[in-house]
Amino acid sequence: MKTTPYVICLLALLPFTARAAASAAADATVAQDGSGQYTSIQDAIEHSPHRSSKNDKRWVILVKNGTYHELVYIQREYLNLAIIGEDADHTILTNDLNSKMVGLDGKPIGTFGTPTLHVDSDGAIFENLTVSNTAAPGVGQALALRVDADRVVFRGCKFIGFQDTVLLNRGRQYFEGCTIQGLVDFIFGGSTAFFEHCSIICLHTIYTGFVTAASTPEDQPFGFVFRDCTISGPVPDGRSALGRPWREYAKVVYINTNMSGVISPAGWDNWDSAANEKSVFYAEYNSTGAGANPGSRPSWIKRLTEQQAAEYTIANVLGGDDRWKPAPSIAPAAK
Repeated sequence: MKTTPYVICLLALLPFTARAAASAAADATVAQDGSGQYTSIQDAIEHSPHRSSKNDKRWVILVKNGTYHELVYIQREYLNLAIIGEDADHTILTNDLNSKMVGLDGKPIGTFGTPTLHVDSDGAIFENLTVSNTAAPGVGQALALRVDADRVVFRGCKFIGFQDTVLLNRGRQYFEGCTIQGLVDFIFGGSTAFFEHCSIICLHTIYTGFVTAASTPEDQPFGFVFRDCTISGPVPDGRSALGRPWREYAKVVYINTNMSGVISPAGWDNWDSAANEKSVFYAEYNSTGAGANPGSRPSWIKRLTEQQAAEYTIANVLGGDDRWKPAPSIAPAAK
């Protein structure tokens, strides 16, 4: 994979990366040098207690700095699990599966079988981790993260990939101070997700890029919401779009987002279907930067008023019937 510098929203990341977690406050510790109970993240997860209620005490796993070449799956029985890295730059979970690889059944494993980290447990928290899929550009879909869980929080994390980096398949997720890197449809799925103070990095190749490919269900009020984020890329070539609809009722909103010249003047794509223009909900409010071109956006893109934009709060987007509030940071408790 081509190496690119991270363009990070420093004010968002500093509160998390500066907090060094100590093993004394964790329920379990993973360390490659043998100083913890486990040397594998997956092993630590599988030795965690099962939880049956969202009110059960959280189980905290500290992951010390190191590069962990693993495939990590968190099944639904491990409710309220927290995985906290020491430092996102140095606590790295990585693998390189791609959709064309052949599985044990002799068939390609497909997109959904490629995640480095697969979260199937509700109420999980992740902080200060890098999760990457290093499959070579052009080999096809290769997920760093797949989430099939509700009430999941990511803080100060980095997700690195090329095509289909992050699949948010169902449920509600909150991303704060995270970096997400890719090129083709690299944030996609049907979840309701709120991205706050995140850095979105569009890679540069001969391919046209798409930040999002939402598949929001028709009756779901919200899809992906980006607030106070930055979108950048190593080359300001105007070749990336803010989104294209994987399904016809895709919903994506950008509020107070700074967009570099990596975003094309049109900004959005209908995925070769004029019918999608009538069913999607794509909107912006107060976009800034060289990639913010309100006069060049298609007529089917909504321009939110100040009053409408104010409705896109964490409580309104993620609250749901249970009035969920994203759990606070775990890292301070681990000092």
